[in-house]
Amino acid sequence: MVARSVPYSVEWLGTTYRISLTAAQTQTRVGIFESLDQPGYGPPRHIHNREDETFHIQSGEVEFWMNGQRRLEGPGSVVFVPRGTEHTFRVIGDLPARMLTIMTPGGFERFFAEMAKHNCRIPEDMDQVAAIGARFGLTFTGPPLGAA
Repeated sequence: MVARSVPYSVEWLGTTYRISLTAAQTQTRVGIFESLDQPGYGPPRHIHNREDETFHIQSGEVEFWMNGQRRLEGPGSVVFVPRGTEHTFRVIGDLPARMLTIMTPGGFERFFAEMAKHNCRIPEDMDQVAAIGARFGLTFTGPPLGAA
């Protein structure tokens, strides 16, 4: 099997997601996307119930929180989050962070297009975000890092 990728971009909440490889192109084996996350951005704490998630930080500084432990990561760092692990992250400093994210198996990359399609905002539309997230095996467990 040779997967040929035609990347496309999705904009949601000030983040650009460049979808590089989809589950449809890999017989659900993997989904790969690159994100450009703005300073201070980070999702609410959450768990992926189906996918392992690997972040490769290409630029910027990112604080990761996983199972109560915090760590700061920069360019060249790789962070692996096994499925079922509570986690989140936040971009630190004044510059955006660019991350390549690999999800195994694939499929979660479609979540961002769903969020953009429905113009979902966090925290204002959290009920809708959580309902759509549940369809993708995503469970929200708490606020973003730095939230009061």
